[in-house]
Amino acid sequence: MRRRTMSGSYKLAVGLLRPVLQVITRRDWQGADHLPGDMGFVVCPNHISHADPLTAAHFLVDHGELPRFLAKDALFQLPIVRSILRGAGQIPVYRESGDASKAFSAAVAAVEAGECVVIYPEGTITRDPDLWPMRGKTGAARVALETGCPVIPLAQWGPQHILPPYGKVPHLLPPTPVSVHLGPPVDLTRFAGRPLESGLLRQATDAILDDVTALLAVIRGEVPTAVRHDPTLHGEPVTGNPKGHKR
Repeated sequence: MRRRTMSGSYKLAVGLLRPVLQVITRRDWQGADHLPGDMGFVVCPNHISHADPLTAAHFLVDHGELPRFLAKDALFQLPIVRSILRGAGQIPVYRESGDASKAFSAAVAAVEAGECVVIYPEGTITRDPDLWPMRGKTGAARVALETGCPVIPLAQWGPQHILPPYGKVPHLLPPTPVSVHLGPPVDLTRFAGRPLESGLLRQATDAILDDVTALLAVIRGEVPTAVRHDPTLHGEPVTGNPKGHKR
């Protein structure tokens, strides 16, 4: 399979953002050897800040990948940003709408074309009070099992100090320590070749989040909460700041 070349929009985004990230972060990057060779794959990161897609992308671009993120459609409504995102091949997600399947189809097509697709299994910034990964959505597992591609877990810690969850003002200096660690592909073999019904997809999603959480526990040097936070049990909204103010 052939990886795509960097478009003009992608070059513009990298040229604008990478030098800034180089200045405002001190990077602890590990696990790049887990990136697959010449085949499509899915990367599944934890989500702790609106800044963490930038740090995840920084890691991946610096290791030879041109990630295509599944990103909320609201970003594609912003002038200038819309043009850059579309030109860079990013994939809009129409959450809670009849067009939600379009993102799945685009992600499958990208993986089958040999590309790197980034899917946040939590779907939004974690609602866990201690910022551990919360209960996820099944999109990443569905793409992986539909295509048979590897799923690479990515854990990161530090972007929440650049921009707190749902914060508005970034902290740019002094440089923030940011850790991004990749792990080996998630073992989904026990789910392969079976009908993609909801129970199986839920189990596969839990397996992905287990691996992401284990990586994050190593970075933080802490023990995760015993029970993964489930926003549906706390009456929390699907999108937006669940507390209505900056944390």
